[in-house]
Amino acid sequence: MPENNRVTRMLEPWRGAPEADVDPTDVDVHHRRKAAAGLEAVAVSMNRGIGQMGPLRTLNTLRRLNQTEGFDCMGCAWPDPDPEHRSFAEFCENGAKAVAEEATKQRADPAFFAQHSVAELATWSDFQLGRAGRITEPMLLREGGTHYEPVSWDEAFAVVADALRGLDNPDEAVFYTSGRASNEAAFVYQLFVRAYGTNNLPDCSNMCHESTSVALAESIGIGKGSVSLQDIHEAELIIIAGQNPGTNHPRMLSALEKCVQGGGRIVAVNPLPETGLIKFDNPQKVKGLVGLGTDLATEFLPIRLGGDLALFQALGALLIERGAVDHDFVDGHTTGYESYRAHVADLDWDEVLKATGLPRAQIENLADMLAASNKTVFCWAMGVTQQKHAVAAIKEITNVALLQGNIGKPGAGLCPVRGHSNVQGDRTMGVWEKLPAHFSDALRQEFGFDPPTERGHDVVNTIRAMQEGKVKVLVGLGGNFASATPDTDAVFEALRSVDLGVQISTKPNRTHVIPGKQMLILPCLGRTEKDITEAGWQGLTVEDSMSDVHLSVGRNEPAGPMLHGEPWIIAKMAEAAIGDRPESASIDWAAMAQDYRAIRRHIANVVPGCDAYEEKVSRPGGFTLPHPPRDGRIFETPSGKAEIAVNPIAVLEAPEGHLLLQTLRSHDQFNTTIYGHDDRYRGLAGGRQVVMVHPDDIRELGLTDGELYDVVSVWTDGSERVVHGYRVVSYPTSRGCAAAYYPECNVLVPLDHTAEGSNCPVSKAVVVRFAPHGSCDAHSGSEPSRVSSGSDRSHRSEVEPHHLS
Repeated sequence: MPENNRVTRMLEPWRGAPEADVDPTDVDVHHRRKAAAGLEAVAVSMNRGIGQMGPLRTLNTLRRLNQTEGFDCMGCAWPDPDPEHRSFAEFCENGAKAVAEEATKQRADPAFFAQHSVAELATWSDFQLGRAGRITEPMLLREGGTHYEPVSWDEAFAVVADALRGLDNPDEAVFYTSGRASNEAAFVYQLFVRAYGTNNLPDCSNMCHESTSVALAESIGIGKGSVSLQDIHEAELIIIAGQNPGTNHPRMLSALEKCVQGGGRIVAVNPLPETGLIKFDNPQKVKGLVGLGTDLATEFLPIRLGGDLALFQALGALLIERGAVDHDFVDGHTTGYESYRAHVADLDWDEVLKATGLPRAQIENLADMLAASNKTVFCWAMGVTQQKHAVAAIKEITNVALLQGNIGKPGAGLCPVRGHSNVQGDRTMGVWEKLPAHFSDALRQEFGFDPPTERGHDVVNTIRAMQEGKVKVLVGLGGNFASATPDTDAVFEALRSVDLGVQISTKPNRTHVIPGKQMLILPCLGRTEKDITEAGWQGLTVEDSMSDVHLSVGRNEPAGPMLHGEPWIIAKMAEAAIGDRPESASIDWAAMAQDYRAIRRHIANVVPGCDAYEEKVSRPGGFTLPHPPRDGRIFETPSGKAEIAVNPIAVLEAPEGHLLLQTLRSHDQFNTTIYGHDDRYRGLAGGRQVVMVHPDDIRELGLTDGELYDVVSVWTDGSERVVHGYRVVSYPTSRGCAAAYYPECNVLVPLDHTAEGSNCPVSKAVVVRFAPHGSCDAHSGSEPSRVSSGSDRSHRSEVEPHHLS
């Protein structure tokens, strides 16, 4: 499509009626963008806002977004600048899309559900479901029913209470959490679940940054990043691995721009080139609006999927070889250095080059950049965390940081960038299937009951438990469990096996149309909306990727008079289900439902670092939670020092005729929420059934660019999973690798394909083959996979390295 026509389309009024969908295979392939943001991003932001909210509501909503007297963006967890340094428009294009989705004027009211049966809604795309609008009343799908019916809040809570009270064991219930829940909602939720008697608290962290949490906790004693926003600005070198900030964390580009303008350099490590790391046209500056923006990454390393472990181990070896080690820091603050030095002294460069797909000269050049930098920040996201050896890879990243003392000093550190706006806060508030002893003791002291001690189910183990018939009730605090999880067909079957599903939601999603015997939707207020209880106007708190906690206060009128905030819903549910039990004798659920300050008083007494919580979050900009490695180079590990780890190199290789597939986001979506069908930075628009393949791989595999194929994932047990009718598109991804969108391609990710040490689904190394469109049976078998021999210092797999022999 000609460029001028595309811009014209961006400026046309955008409407998203539920019935307005596209042919998912009708993909318009055009030129990839050379710069992120700019005037086009402004046009898209206004277009989407006005199309869903109208002009006045758009203006009033966006001007309060990420402001100290407004509400926190639900689009990502990137931190806000200090209050005195915030702009009048402290949001990005995708933040504006997220707000428009929530503050839309469309309504999925009882009349909508009366018109559309569950069977019909199950045929709608995720895009169509999202366009249906805000749910305005509690809705119940009764056993044997065809349509959702409105019910009162009292009846809704009675349905939950009856189901939970009727279980033989509390562990027959599972309570899932999305990272968009507030700290107050998360705290009350985990309190309810543990007072009920289980630690079955899976959350979205299990599917994204769980590998980070495990690796950092073992290496530095805390599962969080160690940098501040100011560190990003001051860094001399930033290495960004497996992350696409232009789409997933667009406000990060402003921080990267400041780094570059201050003389810092940026290196991108990613299988595909991403526009957001090439150039940034800052839309808040005249130069950005006219296309004279800032070049960002000076180096791009097109790494193969799964190659990050080998790359960072090679960098560590080269730093030691060059004498670029901070021995004072290593000797005083770390353990394991000598074992690590001996390990990397015998580095097998053939294995490194095979694993990474990079020329040695490019790796050597990056090592030179590291050696020359006194202040380096290491950023990563799901491109690293969703690998088979993600925990080891993140430990290797940490090793490189430790070798040069790049923790606990300005302009340096570890920066895992979270996607959900409060996923880190949920974990801080105790949403975790593994209850730490100190948190258990604090709950006991504050509320007078003994929390359960047995480890609960994470996401993958929840699905397995449902398959085994061990889960009777599944409660979801936000999120879209059906679409977010791997192995879609298996998950759908598992969801249909439960007696009751409960979803606290704002809009219809896939989970609502994959019901068990009964399904209950409890509609909640969004973050943009006023939350007014009998005690007055309520505020909520959230934690960003850099451990900053601040207040968020909705300002819009609610989408309906029956809506309540998530803390109110959870507290009322708990009161109905367990309010008369001895475990609840010291818990005033009603008080917490009516006044969220009561929740924050408990948070202050229970959660480490949250003393004087109400006072601290009331300050403009909030406060920063303690982080011992960052604050004082204190490492709360068993040794009392940071752990430099030794890991064997892993080389992932697909069998001949196969590729390694990664799933990723389009620019027009947030996780499972599909905003639209325009992945414009990658030059793809109009449809989502597309798989990006290197042109040389297209030729070698005998494929035809632009043709439709069935994409088949191959697993170690001989099973295959298929998506049908995907258009192959020539794209400069790394050789031997391919990319396609989730959630549609989650069906290709086997449930057992999980990261070692974290059980995080491996969505960044799925072995696939291509078959003529329409030729595949989704349940056909395949030849068993093989493992090639490797040295005793590495292990190589042709399909999947852990489960093969």
